[in-house]
Amino acid sequence: MRWKVIQRVWSVAVTVVILWSSYLATGAAPSRELVVNAYGGEYEAIIKSTIIEPFERKYGVRVIYDGTGSASADFARIRATRGDPGWDVVVMTAPESLLGCQLGLLERLGEDRVPNQRFIFHEARKAAGPCGAVQELQYMSLFYNTKRVVPPPTSWRVLWDPKYKGRVIVPDIGNILAVYLLFMAAYMNGGDQYNLDPGWAQIPSLRDNALAVIESSSDMVPYFEREQAWLLPYWDGRAHYYKNKGLPMDFLIPKEGSILLVNTLNVPIGAKSKDLAYEFVNFWLSREMQEKWALAYTVGTARVDLKLPDEHRRRHVTSLEQFKVLKFPDFLYIAQKRSEWAERWKRIMVR
Repeated sequence: MRWKVIQRVWSVAVTVVILWSSYLATGAAPSRELVVNAYGGEYEAIIKSTIIEPFERKYGVRVIYDGTGSASADFARIRATRGDPGWDVVVMTAPESLLGCQLGLLERLGEDRVPNQRFIFHEARKAAGPCGAVQELQYMSLFYNTKRVVPPPTSWRVLWDPKYKGRVIVPDIGNILAVYLLFMAAYMNGGDQYNLDPGWAQIPSLRDNALAVIESSSDMVPYFEREQAWLLPYWDGRAHYYKNKGLPMDFLIPKEGSILLVNTLNVPIGAKSKDLAYEFVNFWLSREMQEKWALAYTVGTARVDLKLPDEHRRRHVTSLEQFKVLKFPDFLYIAQKRSEWAERWKRIMVR
């Protein structure tokens, strides 16, 4: 009996030593967990090295990463679970952020919870709504193979050019790229985001030009890496990332313009580690992390006090002036109409 007591005391002592060593090493209380949902592919590798690992070291926590789903799929899960999807922080876009807030499925992220919000310019915060924290800005660029598409394209209409039949990647409707492309088709043919019939009329011929119709941006990568696809609408951040890898690709904003994407961090109302989630969001919005993220993922930012190279600022949205030049969609309207548009899109694509 005495031996069992000695063993139990020894076990407890060893555990205390391990925990105390962890505390001394990290400077923070050990063994807390945070579940973060975001995107896969190159995004996952970059977010882990740039944001998550420094956060784990600073706060002495473990971050569990879930790289499944698109923003629309993630929001569908949040909605189906009434705000309890099993994540503490989720990366989405402004449409999901606005609708989720309106439905009471997301926590509000004011300056009381996320002090670094005060450095995000007002127009971006307004676009994301009270439940979103804007960690990056992007736009839909025209991504093209510089060897195969000569001279460089100047218009979105090149995606419909019979010359490139079977060389175009078309995003599926689960990716907001498809919504933006539909909007641009409408704008180019006399409509707008509220009058989409001129755009819908162009989708069948776009489908006929497609090599593939793909939802996930990361799943598009092999097609242009193997030079099977020569043209596609793509986010400027991902486009620049792959250009920097030495692929014969470049990106631009065509003469008709482009549409702004506002990416957000959100905390579902059912999150189990809310205080830690707020710390994570605030950490990502810090000056140091915003600079590192903007350069690592080659994206724009809505934080106004960053030091970024001139070339980066030229090609990405890093100022209010650039923000205002791009077409600004009605994000809540997108969220409300997305399911309806998805059904129509799918009917066209399966023909």
